[in-house]
Formats: sequence, structure tokens, C-alpha cells
Amino acid sequence: MLKLLKKLRKKEIIYILICILFVVLQVWLDLKLPDYMSEITKLVQTEGSTMTEILEQGAYMLSCALGSLISSVIVGYFASYVAANFSKNLRKDVFTKVESFGMEEIKMFSTSSLITRTTNDITQVQMLIAMGLQLLIKAPIMAVWAITKIAGKSWQWSAITAVAVGVLFIMIGVIVTLVLPRFKKVQKLTDNLNRITRENLTGIRVIRAYNAEEYQKEKFEKANEELKDTQLFNQRILAIMNPVMNSIMSGITLAIYFSGAFLIENANMLDKLDIFSNMVVFSSYAIQVVMSFMMLSMIFIIYPRASVSAQRILEVLDTESKIKDGKNKGDDTKEKGTVEFKNVSFKYPDAEEYMLKNISFKANKGETVAFIGSTGSGKSTLINLVPRFYDATEGEVLVDGINVKEYEQRALHNKLGYIPQRAVMFSGTINENVSYGNNGKGKPNQEQIKQAVKVAQGQDFVESMEKKYESHIAQGGTNVSGGQKQRLAIARAIARNPEIYIFDDSFSALDYKTDFALRKELKNYTKDATNLIVAQRIGTIKDADQIIVLEDGEMVGKGKHKELLQNCEVYKEIAYSQLSKEELENG
Repeated sequence: MLKLLKKLRKKEIIYILICILFVVLQVWLDLKLPDYMSEITKLVQTEGSTMTEILEQGAYMLSCALGSLISSVIVGYFASYVAANFSKNLRKDVFTKVESFGMEEIKMFSTSSLITRTTNDITQVQMLIAMGLQLLIKAPIMAVWAITKIAGKSWQWSAITAVAVGVLFIMIGVIVTLVLPRFKKVQKLTDNLNRITRENLTGIRVIRAYNAEEYQKEKFEKANEELKDTQLFNQRILAIMNPVMNSIMSGITLAIYFSGAFLIENANMLDKLDIFSNMVVFSSYAIQVVMSFMMLSMIFIIYPRASVSAQRILEVLDTESKIKDGKNKGDDTKEKGTVEFKNVSFKYPDAEEYMLKNISFKANKGETVAFIGSTGSGKSTLINLVPRFYDATEGEVLVDGINVKEYEQRALHNKLGYIPQRAVMFSGTINENVSYGNNGKGKPNQEQIKQAVKVAQGQDFVESMEKKYESHIAQGGTNVSGGQKQRLAIARAIARNPEIYIFDDSFSALDYKTDFALRKELKNYTKDATNLIVAQRIGTIKDADQIIVLEDGEMVGKGKHKELLQNCEVYKEIAYSQLSKEELENG
């Protein structure tokens, strides 16, 4: 927690100091009240006292109470500001950190867990700071100050107060011991519940198609029930606090007055008034002492959960991405639009076997290099090494003649137009989705967007929509078809006008006619750019300048379509499974 609090900024620290100042003022005013109460008690029992004197002391009490109220409001305002501002900055830091992660780090934390850490966990820390600035500062100051006020008044009353505080501490110790491990469990169960909920919402079509609603309901109920039971246990234990504290406060007042009655009875006539007055003051201060420790106990209740949350937040903030930025800005490269693999081998983190083994090839500017192979042969893995979603385990990946590890990631990505296997649409308009990547050159204008959509064969369906290019696209593209999403994703890459296009099986949702028309337009539009294409269809790649055939992570063939039909059994097998001999020979 302390490590996290080191992120407080200068302005927030100044506000904390202001809080401390007003807390001290508030405590001083609160502790002056019993003194005026003592004076009123003496005046009431002293002959010759006037109503004016009593009212004067009452006015002082009222002024103290009003001053304490104003101080409390000021402390609450600044405490809330510090807590809210700190949590805002912390959320920003967590979000920025996650944005910098590579795929390896992203997989360390599940999506649901990262959402919980960015929202619920930071809220727990915010609550601790907001209450801590009001209670954690006030409680020890009030306790120490109140104890100095009552010191030496009566050993019997002091012993009663000490016993009450001791009982309070024992109760807090037991509660913290029982609840702390379960608070850790609650956060993990919340992660799990978020995961199942997200899984259910994103997979709703599959769930309905397979009539799996009951199965998902049972799965959710199990996670929900487990979280409920854990929370119930925690709340039941914490619920014991309130009645026990009320009993202690009532008990301490009763014990002080009970013992005071014996002291007054056994005292001489002159001392009776002083003992009675001291008893009234002492009981007020004793309540303040117990209240101080009660406030501390509230912090002890909040702290365990906030501590667990802080640890989870720090896990994210302390995780270093293995994909480090290089220093090359990509402005002075000798080559342009080239991609080269030199003896590249790759295995996923914690995996024993290599996914790719000794891959070597070069794609020159303006060339189209295609990758084909059976499912799991390593095609997508291979092209994911170019934008550095992962780094090669062995060998080098070069872009424009420079190792990708030497580039600033921003500079490297500005050279690429990436179309993923699963088209991703963001909530917004068609214009916003197509102009998403500005390539460091400013957002494309309307004409460029229209041109990109036209090349991607999306003009017909876009212009048939009511608002055309200002039509709304739902998050994930749920209001358009799979083929339309793919065409918009391709248009997004085209609008960037990059040096290198990466198509990761980006034509799979298109019909053959659209596929053919799109490739024809692309060939003309991207003739000066390098194209890396992963595909399952022979028809999509047979016109490529170079086709690389993968099998179990190894390159088993490299050449043009007709060459591979002659000398690569794997390619021949794939080709004949899709097209007839006549179609292949005539194609």
C-alpha cells in the first residue's frame, strides 16, 4: 500500500497537509467540549451562580461544536478530492501500462481480471484514502490528546478505560484474522464472475444455437453463489463490530458512573463536587478514547481488502513488458517496404516445443508474399512477429533492412497496415472506424476514406445505409455482417497508406466473387506496397509473387504457384483439395 501511495502528487500532498491541520483543529474543539460541560456542572451546583455564566459556557460549547462541524466538512472535501484524483491518476497509469503490454503479458492477466483491477480494486483503494484521511489521522491524535486530559484523574476510571480498549483490540484482531484471507478470495471470485459474465455475453449466439442457456446459467449460479457465501461470511463477521462497540461504549459509561458513585459516597463533603465534575469530564474523554479506537477499527476493516486490491494493482504496474522500444525512428532506412526473416525460430512463453523452425525469406517492395498451410502450421504466428506482438526466439526479423527490435514500436507500426484474422470494429461511425489508424500523418480526409472503402469492395453496402459514412457501427460490429466487418477492416488498413500490408486470413468471410474483385483492386492500389497474406484458399494466393508453404512450423515449400504444384507435395495436396486439375492449370 505504501508503495502505491508514493504515487501521490505534490498538489495532493498539500491537500493532505491541509486535512491534518483541520483535523487537529477539529480534535481540539471536540476535546474542549467536556471542559465547558465541567464548568456548567460546577456552576449549576455552586451557590450564587448566575444564568448568564451558564449561558456563556453554553455559547462556548455551541461555538466549539459549530467550529468542529465546519472543520469536518473541510476535511471531508479535501479528503474526497485527494481520493478521487488519486484513483483517476491510478486508473490512467494502469490503463497506460496495459496498453504497453505485449501479448505475453496480456495473457498473464485475464481480461476480466484487468477490468476488475482497473475498476473495483482502485475503488477499494479510493475508499481507504477517503476514510483514512478523516479517520486514520483523527483517531490517534484524539486518542493521545484525550488520554493526556484524563491522566491522573482516577486509577479506577483509567483501568476501566484500558480494559475497554483491550477488549476492542482483541475483537479487531480476531476479525482481521478471520476476514483477511477471505477478502483475497473475494477479489479472485469477482474476477471469475466477470469472466463468466463476459464469456456469456460475447458468446450469446453460440449459447443460443446450442441450447446451452441452462448450462451457462448453472455455471454463473455456481460462481455467483460462491461469491455470495464468501461475502456473507465476511459481512456477518464485520456485523459483530457494531453491537460490540456500542456495548463497550455503554459499558464504559456505566462502569465509570458506578465506580464514581462509590468514590463520591466515600469522599468528604468538599471533595464530592470535584469528584462528580471529574467523573462527568472523564466519562466524556473516555468515550472519546474508545471512539478513537473505534475509528481505527473501521480502518482495520477497510484496510485488508484495500491492501489486497493495492497488491493486485501493483502486480500490473510492476510487470515489465518484454517487448522493449528501440531507438530507431525509421526515417533513414536504406531499404523501403522490405520484410526479411533470417533463420527465425519461435516458441511461445513456457512452451517446450518450437512453433516455428528456421524460417528464412525476403519480401521486396511491391511484392506479394503468401503463406499457406494446414491449421496450426504457424502461419498467423509467423506474421505476428513482424509487428512484434511477440519477438522471435532465435534469428532476426527485418523491416526495411533493420531488426524490428531496434525500432520504436510507434515507428514500426506506422509502416504497417494490419488486418487481423478476426475483424475488430469499435463503437462509432464508419468514418471513425476506417480512419482509426492515422499512420502519424494526420487522419485521412473524406475522399481517402471513400477510396479505401471502394477498394475494399464496401462502397455498395456503406452507401446503401441511411447515414452512409456517418452510419453507426456498434461495438464489435454486431450490427453488420462478418463479410462487411472484414471489408471495413481492410479499408481501415488501406486508408493508412502503409509501406507493408499484413492480411491475416482477412478474406475468409468473403464470397469468391467479392474476394476476386477485392484482390484485383488491391493489386492495382497497393502495387508500390509489400503484401503479406495468410490465406486458406488457393484462389486467394495463386497469383502471389512468392508462396511459402508451412507444415508443423517448418517451411516445406517456397516459390510461385506453378512451381509449387510441381515440387511441393503439401501445396499440391492443399490445391487439389480445393480446385480441379483444369482450374489449377488454367489459373
